[in-house]
Amino acid sequence: MKKSIVTGGAGFIGSHLVTKLLQLGHSVLVLDNFSNGRRENLASVISNPNLLVKNVDLSEFNAIESFDGYDNVFHLAALADIVPSIQRPLEYHKSNVDATVNVLIKSVEAKIKKFVYAASSSCYGISSSVPTNELSMTDPQYPYALTKYIGEQCVLHWEKIYKLPTVSLRLFNVFGPRSRTNGTYGAVFGVFLAQKLAQKPYTVVGDGNQKRDFIYVSDVVEAFIKASQSNLSGEVINIGSGKPKSINNLVELLQGDVEYIPKRPGEPDITHADILKSNQLLNWTPQVSFEDGVKSMIEHIDYWKTATVWDSEQIKTATKDWFFYLH
Repeated sequence: MKKSIVTGGAGFIGSHLVTKLLQLGHSVLVLDNFSNGRRENLASVISNPNLLVKNVDLSEFNAIESFDGYDNVFHLAALADIVPSIQRPLEYHKSNVDATVNVLIKSVEAKIKKFVYAASSSCYGISSSVPTNELSMTDPQYPYALTKYIGEQCVLHWEKIYKLPTVSLRLFNVFGPRSRTNGTYGAVFGVFLAQKLAQKPYTVVGDGNQKRDFIYVSDVVEAFIKASQSNLSGEVINIGSGKPKSINNLVELLQGDVEYIPKRPGEPDITHADILKSNQLLNWTPQVSFEDGVKSMIEHIDYWKTATVWDSEQIKTATKDWFFYLH
């Protein structure tokens, strides 16, 4: 039986990955401090005898037990969102850099066979190269993007110096059931679905013509699995659909009224992954269309019934630091 560790395993992507690993017959250890993750995300598998969940702050090295006996580490634990990272950069450095280094050290000590890191396409910033490939210039626009990129550099450094087999997956705009419900700054589905339930207008940033490379969570999970099974090491690979969709397209599928709010600085007009490398090295291609993915989220809309329902005035207040620092 394969034994895998999933940090952030109670989070959005992590919980889907845990479920898939258990289906594949893995024994899974989840390490999560539940700052973003929710125990309810693991409700369908919590009784599985091959699952162990531990509440651990990964930024505290001595709080992490030995990884001896485990085969793979999937490192997804991180703090997300733009505005909080501007307001609390030290906290983001601890969670996204210090914790990553701690997990890398534990992985080397235990001779982990494969370390797969959840990197962020936000490292590209406002890319002048579209579609964007892995050799494109990086230009993080805010502390969240910077700390995730530094974390990735640590992963690559540990592969180089300590010979830890690593793969870093640069995730684009992941969506699907259990996506985050908090924040007004990037979890667009969480905001919109809570608004849909409350029969409130969708707060669309700018003119809504900006496009995002939305990729469904089950396709992302498949990429993690294939990366862990591969012989690759020291590779950085984009994971996206390669088919950007506009926010206006999204609200058309969700149906309902729209309220347009000011465009935000530091955000690209388009994110568009060049996924040739993932096709060639992982033999991976997305299977779920944007339309089918949105349909699935509507079918699971009750998940967002306890989420905050944001309106334009609340968003204006919550994002004032965004405009102050990134103007």
